[in-house]
Amino acid sequence: MTPSTRSNSLPDLATPWYTLDAEKTLSEFGSNPETGLTSQQVQERLQQYGSNELEEAAGRSSWEILLDQFKNIMLLMLIAVALISGLLDLLALRQGSFEGIPFKDTIAILLIVILNGVLGYLQESRAEQALAALKSLSSPKVRVIRDGRTLEIDGKELVPGDIMLLEAGVQVSADGRLIEESNLQIREAALTGEAQAVNKKVDIHLNEETPLGDRINLVYQGTEVVQGRGTVLVTGTGMRTELGKIAEMLQSVESEPTPLQRRMTQLGNVLVTGSLILVAIVIVGGMAASYFKSNRFDWGVLQELVEVSLSMAVAVVPEGLPAVITVTLALGTQRMVRRHALIRKLPAVETLGSVTTICSDKTGTLTQNKMVVQKVATGRQTFSVTGEGYAPQGEFRINNQPTTPEQNPELQTLLLACVLCNDALLQREEPQRQENGKGKAKQSFESEWAILGDPTEGALLSLAGKAGLEKEPLNRQLKRVEEFPFSSERKRMSVICEGSTQNVARPAQNSPFIMFTKGSPELILERCTTYQQGDATQALSNEERSLVLEQNNQMAGAGLRVLGFAYKPLDTKPPEGSDEATERELIWLGLVGMLDAPRPEVRDAVAKCREAGIRAVMITGDHQLTAQAIAHDLGIAKVGDRVLAGPELQRLSQEELEQQVDNVSIYARVSPEHKLRIVQALQSRGKFTAMTGDGVNDAPALKQADIGIAMGITGTDVSKEASDMVLLDDNFATIVAATEEGRVVYMNIRRFIKYILGSNIGEVLTIAAAPLLGLGGVPLTPLQILWMNLVTDGLPALALAVEPAEPDVMKRPPFSPRESIFARGLGSYMVRIGIVFAIISIALMVWAYSYTHAPGYNGEGGPDTWKTMVFTTLCLAQMGHALAVRSNNRLVIELNPFTNPYLLWAVLVTTALQLALVYVPFLRDFFGTHFLSLQELGICFAFSSLLLVWVELEKLFFRFYYSRRS
Repeated sequence: MTPSTRSNSLPDLATPWYTLDAEKTLSEFGSNPETGLTSQQVQERLQQYGSNELEEAAGRSSWEILLDQFKNIMLLMLIAVALISGLLDLLALRQGSFEGIPFKDTIAILLIVILNGVLGYLQESRAEQALAALKSLSSPKVRVIRDGRTLEIDGKELVPGDIMLLEAGVQVSADGRLIEESNLQIREAALTGEAQAVNKKVDIHLNEETPLGDRINLVYQGTEVVQGRGTVLVTGTGMRTELGKIAEMLQSVESEPTPLQRRMTQLGNVLVTGSLILVAIVIVGGMAASYFKSNRFDWGVLQELVEVSLSMAVAVVPEGLPAVITVTLALGTQRMVRRHALIRKLPAVETLGSVTTICSDKTGTLTQNKMVVQKVATGRQTFSVTGEGYAPQGEFRINNQPTTPEQNPELQTLLLACVLCNDALLQREEPQRQENGKGKAKQSFESEWAILGDPTEGALLSLAGKAGLEKEPLNRQLKRVEEFPFSSERKRMSVICEGSTQNVARPAQNSPFIMFTKGSPELILERCTTYQQGDATQALSNEERSLVLEQNNQMAGAGLRVLGFAYKPLDTKPPEGSDEATERELIWLGLVGMLDAPRPEVRDAVAKCREAGIRAVMITGDHQLTAQAIAHDLGIAKVGDRVLAGPELQRLSQEELEQQVDNVSIYARVSPEHKLRIVQALQSRGKFTAMTGDGVNDAPALKQADIGIAMGITGTDVSKEASDMVLLDDNFATIVAATEEGRVVYMNIRRFIKYILGSNIGEVLTIAAAPLLGLGGVPLTPLQILWMNLVTDGLPALALAVEPAEPDVMKRPPFSPRESIFARGLGSYMVRIGIVFAIISIALMVWAYSYTHAPGYNGEGGPDTWKTMVFTTLCLAQMGHALAVRSNNRLVIELNPFTNPYLLWAVLVTTALQLALVYVPFLRDFFGTHFLSLQELGICFAFSSLLLVWVELEKLFFRFYYSRRS
């Protein structure tokens, strides 16, 4: 190749270099393929284009993430409460009127604030490592030509115009245009999703619409040289490479808050706003009542009202809720791991329950990633083949009736060709220890069959194995002595075997050599003159040729990959390189049609999705017919449904794509970069989308999706780091199982929010009523309220978090991810139960106040014993509420208590701890409680049980009401 003319100005790196020939590209960059760039040119281009590194946009620092946690409105209110409480304690200390331990409320509240802040930080602080994984794809060292010498430099020092040398085993360090190659093959799977290595060519002219995977005159950063060598002109470095574009897309995708995060923000706003309104009513109402009573403002009354307000503010904030939610999500991740789904981001556990659309790759997720022969056609006979995976177990059937190869000699010969014209190995792996559904190890006695070599050839060995033909004994009987290998130009492969066999037509049985050929059906048929019928051969007429081609079209139309088989008896071993002359006048054997068979469990999973109101969408790089065959078989689409192919999708604008996504369930020949557009189109239509992916190019789509799902077996590190969830078994059914767990988690979160906030509303109203009713002092201190919110509420709430799934959890549509936390009656339930709870507590409070202030009362705690009675009643009532809230419509006595034994234990332990606060002296002193007599404790139990009775009566009323309506 001659040196190129040097250009004075540097080119635009966005030029589609694959459309230009090598000479023109060299000229544009002012590069010489023999001498490379000069040192001066390198320095100029380093200044112009920068170093060959991916640039990382500035993100939030750890300190910023931590500080952001304390911007939560509920935590800000608690901080204000802690400071005011501390100020009141300080004033009391200075006046000498303080009793007990100073600042204990302030310290306790601030500890809770810090704990909640740390929990939030731990959830958010996992740094995005997708860009770091992308950076690891660039090679640290690379060989280049500069100043006429071959040098090894750091990959980051490459500049556009450099001459880069490639050889087998190296990783490509920059994008470039090939200027010379020798049998160069590059594996681009991480970038394009195509598993096969790509044969690269220099002298090929491509148009501008050529997709990324077909630009065979270019090489890309991060890909791997499998075979051969090449010389490359660097055309893109750093962020101007295809990897750089992916990095840019990754960084441009903004993380949206999850449904749970939005709901918790809404909950905080409502609670704090309601609390402030109630505080204002109490203070203004209390001061007005004091003023009208004494005709002056009493600052002592104001201080008392402020203390009441502090207690109300602490009561309204569910301090234990963040911890309960975090533990619930963590328990959900453990259950999902047992079902082969690894959750990388904790909020994703609940988010899964909102999914409305699952966009799944085909190969290995919907299918087994194992080619399985479905049909065999010989002469005028067509056989269907049963069996799964690579296991050599199954039947041959004609018209759904079993048959054997011995009854069909031409089938026997074809199976012989399948074994001998084959370079793969079929092996049985040892049984492995596996986990059962309970997370315990069990011994599996089912050994797996695996393929060493090409999956297509493996399917042929499995097919022959179903007829009892094994490779090793046949190789000994018919020893391979020569072969004409497969190539993309020839589209066929032939092997010459020495020896004789009875499994061929009679005229060939005594020949010393036999050649078996397989490959493209049309091309092999052209080289045949006869076909085998029984154990004889007959002339291949035009009618027979038409029949074979029709069989081929039918198989291909059903999405099968079809191979043609033939053979030829030889008197002598053919010389090397004589393939054109030898592969003529062949005897046609038949067609073998195979398919990457669907996973058997996926059909039920798709049906389960449909029943649950979730739409399954197939997105594949495979051919349209194959995609349709699998989608129809699995029930993802019906015959006649629209299929959108990659080239057509490429021509659509984003608005046009948005108009079509609701009607398309199959996307074929789609390149990974199209996935981002599909996700965005679905989201613009209000769909909550889960997207699977395994390649580097899938990372932006995974990050954009509401749930990004990476493949655990075939996935790249980049895709895993960009995802929310990793499928440990690459199985679609696992996504459905994880979605079910997500729904259970969300239902349980709603269940314990209903429990916690219904109780909190009752507490707030009870505290607010005390000064308005003219009762002396605050019934509950901030410390006692923290105890209720953390322990009395917290332990039963954690137990409610492991409530098992309801039977209909996957028999209804998903709840809208945009619905309010108060939707579907939860808000009205909380207010209704809160008011009932408050009425019961206020009735007890009024009675207890008058009882303990009556003349002659000689209780151990004195007149303030009423406060401990209120505290104890509130705590005990919540235990009955916890038991009742398990179900919306079934009574406690109708529920099996042992389906959630944790709740029974939580109720018993919490009750015991509450009694300890009353009867253990040092706890009584710390929490400011008073000793209760058995009569007083019995009264507390009696009043607290009324809440359980009310909730159960409500269930009976609604059951009766709805039965009358129906």
